[in-house]
Amino acid sequence: MPRKCQITGKKPLAGKNVSHAHNVTPKWQRPNIQSKRIYVTELGRWVRVKLSTRALRTINKKGLLPYLRDQGLTLRDVT
Repeated sequence: MPRKCQITGKKPLAGKNVSHAHNVTPKWQRPNIQSKRIYVTELGRWVRVKLSTRALRTINKKGLLPYLRDQGLTLRDVT
C-alpha cells in the first residue's frame, strides 16, 4: 500500500539536494503516515485507517465523521 494519507491525500514529494559545490542528489520528503484504529461513536465500532499526523490532530478535534464530511468523503471511501 502506498505511503499516502487516506483522508487528506498527502503523499511523498520528490526534490533535489543541492550542495554548496552544486552536487545534485535526489531527495524525498515523506509525510508522517500512521496506521490507527479510531473509534466512531456514531457507529459504535472501530475503523482502521492510514492517515497523516495532521489529519489525526484534526480528527481528535472534530471527530472522524464530521472531518470526512468536510473533506467530501464518506467512511466507505477510507476503509
